[in-house]
Amino acid sequence: MIKATRRTVTLSMLALLAACGKPPSKFKAYNGPAVTQVVVNKSDRKMYLLHGTTVLKSYEVGLGNVPVGHKQFEGDGKTPEGVYFIDRFNPRSRYHLSVGVSYPNQQDAALATALGRHAGGDIFIHGRGPEGNRFAQKNRDWTAGCIAVKDEEIEEVYAMLRPGVPIVINP
Repeated sequence: MIKATRRTVTLSMLALLAACGKPPSKFKAYNGPAVTQVVVNKSDRKMYLLHGTTVLKSYEVGLGNVPVGHKQFEGDGKTPEGVYFIDRFNPRSRYHLSVGVSYPNQQDAALATALGRHAGGDIFIHGRGPEGNRFAQKNRDWTAGCIAVKDEEIEEVYAMLRPGVPIVINP
């Protein structure tokens, strides 16, 4: 009888220790007002999630490694400027989590074509992940054209946004 009790206690302790070591989920719940617009002001390095005219959350952001000017073609290191839409979610991003921006639009594609280049794509709001944390220590603007926030912050953003929400990216 004592042997069974010791075994039960030992197994219970192992289960408890295993549960304590489990990392918290990066997927958060959000039950507040709907985000109706995202505004990024590149010059201030700020991103705002709004419900109507009310700011729900604001974040410091990192931008493309060439932070001034509108993205013209793939590989130019610039973050686009203009009105786009949230169009996809990537739970397996190498930058923790990521939310897609609908770049390029028709005007972006036409401009790149006129320059004899490809407009590119894969513009996201994303976290840092291990790789981004290393880059961000050296330079706030380290992405290839994306908008970067801290990992804890992208968890909030990911939970708060829905497909179709407009994102306005100002110079």
